[in-house]
Amino acid sequence: MCRRGLMSVAAGAAFVVLAMVPPAARAQTHAQTQTVDAAIVLAADVSRSIDDDEFQLQRRGYATALTSPQFVQAIQSGGHGAIALCFVEWAGPGEQAVVTKWMVIRDGEGAAEFAKTLLDAPRSFAGRTAIGDGIDFAVAQLAADGVTATRRVIDVSGDGNSNSGRPVTDARNDAVAKGITINGLAIINEKTGGIAGTFLYSHTHPLGGLPNYYHDNVIGGPGAFVLQIVNFDTFAQAMTNKLLAEISQAAPPSGRRRVAAAPSR
Repeated sequence: MCRRGLMSVAAGAAFVVLAMVPPAARAQTHAQTQTVDAAIVLAADVSRSIDDDEFQLQRRGYATALTSPQFVQAIQSGGHGAIALCFVEWAGPGEQAVVTKWMVIRDGEGAAEFAKTLLDAPRSFAGRTAIGDGIDFAVAQLAADGVTATRRVIDVSGDGNSNSGRPVTDARNDAVAKGITINGLAIINEKTGGIAGTFLYSHTHPLGGLPNYYHDNVIGGPGAFVLQIVNFDTFAQAMTNKLLAEISQAAPPSGRRRVAAAPSR
């Protein structure tokens, strides 16, 4: 068979293979070739200091933030009008899981689909708190996101300091060296604050305060910031504000890292 004939056969075979791929899978493949304004890994703490009620508030808070009109408007105001999102949960060493796979979000429909997948998934873990391992896992997801992103961000939320696994500063420094920005949401968990000096209290209320711990050990990269909230009830609004800042590339003056407080309701 001549070379032209071989090329025709190959083209025909490729068409047959493509026709066999479901439309949704073809759309996902196409999406992964696109350029987005930001690729963001939402990395949520599900360690045992977070009880079931707090976990539900956290999950619903993420879903509310992701489906807010302000969030969708911010996406569509970007240069490419799209972001890529992935949601992971982490606890102790070896306890990291992808809850919602990478999805390119362009509009309210896509945001709602992502949020529904998130709300339908069960809790992944309830172990210790290995923030460094969680960051490493998020970095691995960014390496496999399949999109071209103007900015790459890991969004870490948690209610305590790292008490197991890889040193968090090592993981932070490695991520920043790869051009990744890590932002933090420090949740002040008053339900664990009964007796000062106990292990759980020291974990959720480290010396100097949790926001300062996140500032000094967790966040990093250009314009990195920590947002603090006083309880899980304000999680949705805090996460909305945080995502808006990340999407709009809002950096603090002179590029210095900062700690900010969420508005009280």
